[in-house]
Amino acid sequence: MLAGLVLLLILGLVGRLATIQLLDHDRYAEEAARTHQGARTVAAPRGVILDASGYPLASSVDTWDVYIDTFLWRDRERAVESAFDLAGALGLDVQTVLDLGTSQEEGDLLLVRQLDYHEGLTLDEQELWGVRLLPSSRRVYAESDLAGPLVGFVGRDGGGLWGIEADYDHILRGRDGLRIGERDPLGRPIAFSPGSEQAPSPGGEVQLTIDRYIQAIAERRLRAAVEEFDATGGTVLVMDPNTGAILAMASLPALSISEIDLSDELLPELVRNRAVTDLYEPGSVLKTLTTAAAIDLGLITPQTTYVDTGSVEVGSYVIRNWDFIAHGEVTMTEYLQLSLNTGAVWLSEQIGAERFYEYMSAFGLGAPTHVGLSGEAEGLVRTPDDADWYPVDLATNAFGQGLATTPLQVLTAINSFANGGWLMRPYIVSQIVGEEGVRTFDPVQIRQVVSPSTALTIARMMLDVVEGVPRHRARVAGYRVAGKTGTTLVSIPTGYDIDATIASFAGFLPYESPRISILVKIDQPGGDRNLGGEVAAPLFSQVAGDIMEYLNVPTTERRVAAP
Repeated sequence: MLAGLVLLLILGLVGRLATIQLLDHDRYAEEAARTHQGARTVAAPRGVILDASGYPLASSVDTWDVYIDTFLWRDRERAVESAFDLAGALGLDVQTVLDLGTSQEEGDLLLVRQLDYHEGLTLDEQELWGVRLLPSSRRVYAESDLAGPLVGFVGRDGGGLWGIEADYDHILRGRDGLRIGERDPLGRPIAFSPGSEQAPSPGGEVQLTIDRYIQAIAERRLRAAVEEFDATGGTVLVMDPNTGAILAMASLPALSISEIDLSDELLPELVRNRAVTDLYEPGSVLKTLTTAAAIDLGLITPQTTYVDTGSVEVGSYVIRNWDFIAHGEVTMTEYLQLSLNTGAVWLSEQIGAERFYEYMSAFGLGAPTHVGLSGEAEGLVRTPDDADWYPVDLATNAFGQGLATTPLQVLTAINSFANGGWLMRPYIVSQIVGEEGVRTFDPVQIRQVVSPSTALTIARMMLDVVEGVPRHRARVAGYRVAGKTGTTLVSIPTGYDIDATIASFAGFLPYESPRISILVKIDQPGGDRNLGGEVAAPLFSQVAGDIMEYLNVPTTERRVAAP
């Protein structure tokens, strides 16, 4: 019986061997090959993000990831020796390294991520038992926190988390390569074994229209203003009104990339690019658009007058001037200088609802600008076609309340008064260099919003708003500024918070040949100063003055005196 049992076992074993080696030979051979041959991903170098001058705002440097082979560290004596040398090289505690390296039965344990490249080379030369280094990279932001919400950040997986890093990740990331070679039964690469490699394709370059010096000016001045006026935040946007190129895009509050905490619950608030994501009621800045529509339709001239009684009734609503004063007979230029709400209401009645909203749409209000940044808000503009529109909306919209826009939409519209009446598409990426070659983005004229003569007339009236008002705080020494202030209450679910304002100013300079346009927006300034002329206008003056000096733009006096 025992002999028979042994014979049956032998026959069963022979049968199983015959099945493996004869019947299922091909399948097991393929599995063995897959086990013996392993492929390891080789990360592609991530492309750089450049400013307008070609200076790198974000780039990658080579590093190493340090792994411990916990299977080999079963040899306690050699593991202790390796732990001592490894901890000394990395500045770590010996016992901590030893405990980590012997905490699991087998497999690779990641000990240090993104070790400095030269330190890694020195460590690799020591050939420590059970220690392996694999190539990796670290993202470097040369200007530290500059333009953090705009440029973005890269996560541990090498992908962009927000900003340009995320929006253009498909270009910056590149294509990973493969390194194919023989492995032992534990999945570890066998040294000097034959293999092959598919080289990674580096990521492309993304060049922005942002000038890092102008960006630094905007951020520094904005930060000082927010602190001075005890505001909750703010935005400074700088553009070339002739092309639509964005030269600076600063916002607060913002996170510090050098001290980033990806687990912070406030992270979504801190990484938001408020110039394109946040909606606000722009207030009296929009009186320039209302006035432009009336001039373009031939309804008024700068000398046209109306009688300001200090208030006006629209249905059951009473709309008053911000200063609660009746100024009597005033011209259109004076109405802009005094920023009279009654004047804007009077103009809206002359224009009519249908034509008014046609012009607001033509100026780009209530629609995305297609700047190429994620999260851009469309805005909110009700029209007579909407069920919740009322005649009083026409009146309040005329002076920039009861509608919501982004800072980028407002400045894009204001630019049309500096460039002959054209609505230019704002853009922030000027060039992409990738596998398919070089792609350049040129200025795009969307449409002629108002005639060149209307644009010139409004620009002149905006000049009078600043230069024609004594001690206007938006003035810049040596240059003539065209612009308009705005102050509006902060909207809340139940209406408006009468104790909270948004102060803004939008304008361009030099008036004779505009080089830049700037929008300044300060959110909820504290204290007694909370009007656009008190808070935003001085910030505009500081930013504009610094930029004129940086660009070395000739002053008005020297330009006029030149032959």
